[in-house]
Amino acid sequence: MQEFWKSLLTFILGGVVGAVLGWYFTRRAIEKQLKENPPVNEKMIRAMFMQMGRKPSEAQIKSVMKNMNQYK
Repeated sequence: MQEFWKSLLTFILGGVVGAVLGWYFTRRAIEKQLKENPPVNEKMIRAMFMQMGRKPSEAQIKSVMKNMNQYK
């Protein structure tokens, strides 16, 4: 019976340690990804319109931002 409790404690302790380590490394990976690839902002949308040869109005930019935020 004593061996059962040792194995159960080891299993629970391993699960807790694994969850903490998984959370930590996942958080670091997401922060690194956001640092390398920042989310799209109004300045980027304006630059995209300008590359297409269009001068966007503020309403167009707001509309594109609204559509992008809708699908997040």
